Amino acid sequence: MSNLEVAVLGAGIVGLNTVLQIQEHFANAKITLIDDKFNNETLSYGPAGIFRPGTQFGGLPVDFVKQLVEYSYYYYKNLIPLSNSGISQISGYLFSNTAESIVKNRFLENLLPVYRHANTEELHLFNNSWKFGSYFETLLTQCSLFLPWALNRFEEYGGIKKKQRINNFRDLEGKFDVVFNCTGIGSKDLCNDRHVIPIRGQLLKVYAPWIKKFYYNDLDTFVIPLREGLVGLGTCKQYESYNMKIDKHDTASIFERCVDLVPSIANSKIISEWVGLRPYRHIFRLEMENIAKIKIIHNYGHGGYGITTAPGTAHHAVKLFRKYHLNNSKL
Repeated sequence: MSNLEVAVLGAGIVGLNTVLQIQEHFANAKITLIDDKFNNETLSYGPAGIFRPGTQFGGLPVDFVKQLVEYSYYYYKNLIPLSNSGISQISGYLFSNTAESIVKNRFLENLLPVYRHANTEELHLFNNSWKFGSYFETLLTQCSLFLPWALNRFEEYGGIKKKQRINNFRDLEGKFDVVFNCTGIGSKDLCNDRHVIPIRGQLLKVYAPWIKKFYYNDLDTFVIPLREGLVGLGTCKQYESYNMKIDKHDTASIFERCVDLVPSIANSKIISEWVGLRPYRHIFRLEMENIAKIKIIHNYGHGGYGITTAPGTAHHAVKLFRKYHLNNSKL
């Protein structure tokens, strides 16, 4: 296996989880991570990163998605003790006045150490009067820490970083035994995949060190404590928007909704703003394909749940890789 040549396209959260999984299972393979953007240049760098998959995520059988989510949870949890990994434990609330189903999550209820109904006192936090609520303890992945940590780890174990934009898989023909495609929104053009749709989001960061728990309201509004006293406020979900500029109207809307949710942040100063495009696909793509003489393993289309599910989908992609090579005569 020492002469095995592997390329991973995409240096976001999915690509970096994939290279780490490959290194773990195929220590002697030569792995090249290819992208024209790394760390803070990527669309993965800015999101808040709560471990909370949407109940509609995936479009695939529920049991399979559960396996991906569970693998991701324990993978991230094991990274908590590692310095600068960006993984930490966090707890908080999800509230709704719309429906009880909104505060339930079939992927988390039997996975997390604590996932329960909010009690009467909690439903009236901050003088609000919520009809439904859940309290749970989960994980936070801060990509501004995790991406550099993962990239450094990859390179320390012999991985090769190459800054290049790949516009056609055929450009890689004859150079690699297998190519993992983790290009996210870039797969729309790279794969000519009309099912890949950007969903625009905008995130504010304010200084509010007294906020220690996260708060969600009907899934559209959140207040999440990050590091060094910063708190993430979000969001918007704008279907098929490619706008990468800060929108002052979205800023005003997000801030107003977050103050309604947690009034104590009303006078907090906005430290920074960020815009990203979620790479949504109605069924995320996790499969193998032959293009010319190249073996491609696709791993993209996670939408807003790439951080939550990346270790699990990377693990499954590597299993496809292993299965192919076990049946390959060169081994």
